Amino acid sequence: MSASASKKVIYAALAGNLLIAVTKFIASAMTGSSAMLSEGIHSLVDTGNQGLLLYGLKQAKKPASEDFPFGHGKEIYFWSFVVAILIFALGAGVSLYEGILHIRNPVEMTNPLINYIVLGLAIVFEGAAFTFALKEFKAAKGKLSYVDAIKQGKDPSMFVVLFEDGAAMLGLVVALIGISLTQLTGIAFFDGAASVIIGLILAATAAWMAVETKGLLIGESADPAIVKAIHEMVDQIDAIERTNEVLTMHMGPDYILVNVSADFAPDASSDDVENSIALLDKKIKQRFPKVKRIFVEAESREHFLVTHEEEMKL
Repeated sequence: MSASASKKVIYAALAGNLLIAVTKFIASAMTGSSAMLSEGIHSLVDTGNQGLLLYGLKQAKKPASEDFPFGHGKEIYFWSFVVAILIFALGAGVSLYEGILHIRNPVEMTNPLINYIVLGLAIVFEGAAFTFALKEFKAAKGKLSYVDAIKQGKDPSMFVVLFEDGAAMLGLVVALIGISLTQLTGIAFFDGAASVIIGLILAATAAWMAVETKGLLIGESADPAIVKAIHEMVDQIDAIERTNEVLTMHMGPDYILVNVSADFAPDASSDDVENSIALLDKKIKQRFPKVKRIFVEAESREHFLVTHEEEMKL
């Protein structure tokens, strides 16, 4: 997904969540519904999260500097991880607290019709945002399955908003069921229980998001197909006898760092090595525009194996 497409998805979700949060809080104040209050908190947290994602995208575009020679691309990974923490700490934590509080001290619900109207509008708005995010995600994933696309995706904003909107839709359904059961039975327990379930949904969503963004934040390699292709391209260089290793790392969604360890032919001159590296650099960058920096290390096979073995012992 391009940066512009990511921003469109985030802006759409931000606008929808802000409007929904205000209406949910008003409905909660008028009816005393715990589930509605949890949903309001959920939407407010999501609004703040979208703001953080936009900030992360902006920071990621900052140029490289002496202190950050590879740029600031990983800013988006950091802020996506922060979003996961906020969903867990604020969204899930407050929802669970409110739910348990209302289970222990039930509050009679008044004017349930307001809740139904707000939930209905929220489902429409969230559904529109979720549909838009899903459409962009489908376009970005290509032939990959949803799970593989998420695991292999290097732009967390691509799936963070999708996760949030999906959790929001599920939370709205839970809130609707809880409020309906409370009205039909007169038992306030269901309203509090719905709030607890919403909190658990948010906690599970946050945990999944944290797992998916952790690898990117630490330093995840490029797609295996890209690594394999680069390996084959190195093997095709005449002056190189053997490719020892191809290491890659995503420094941002659109920035791949490549390090190649190659065993050059014994009779290769310094000019041959220099020309081979220049040719390899050109070929790789032409085929994979996301590759921004390439480092080639001339290393004999024997030296590479010894060094590699020593590293494995550490």
